[in-house]
Amino acid sequence: MGAKYFDVYGRNISIDDYPTMVASPDNYIHLTTWSLEDHEGEISIGKYCLLTPGVRIASASKITIGDGCMFANSAYISDADWHGIYDRAIPVGRTKPIILEENVWIGDRAVVGKGVTIGKNSIVAAGAVVVKDVPENVVVGGNPAKIIKELDSTIQGTTRIKLFEDPDGLKDLYDQIDKYTLKNNTTFNYLRSVLWKNKTH
Repeated sequence: MGAKYFDVYGRNISIDDYPTMVASPDNYIHLTTWSLEDHEGEISIGKYCLLTPGVRIASASKITIGDGCMFANSAYISDADWHGIYDRAIPVGRTKPIILEENVWIGDRAVVGKGVTIGKNSIVAAGAVVVKDVPENVVVGGNPAKIIKELDSTIQGTTRIKLFEDPDGLKDLYDQIDKYTLKNNTTFNYLRSVLWKNKTH
């Protein structure tokens, strides 16, 4: 949704099958790699991932994102400092690869810094700043992020990966969501939004 609000800059960027991208004119999704001197950025996004408005992923080293990962609004993932502490005139600063394992959920406005690995199924809470590795099956929050909850690994939740195991069921789910979100739409309101979209009432 909103594919024209998706900004891809650089090379070595790949997204595997069945992604869901949601962007808006005031909040683009940005995928950026940097290639300069000995830096060669790479972003590799697995199957079934979800990226929402304002998500930024920037690499001067390598960012690997596993299947089924979700990124809430304005999450930021970067494997570089982009400037040195003492030499601030020349990019890229220090870099170190990032790995997000399968089914990781990055919350609204959370930040994941260089060199971090986040384990399978873990959740990064809204606004958290992750600067150290996160084990599997935990929730982390705060700045710097710390474990605030352990998930029960015996519970088999519904993941984005599972959703795609039943394409017909997924289609029905999205149809239901559309019906719910569009239930108050009328032809008149649609025309009014097109004809008077820049006018205030």
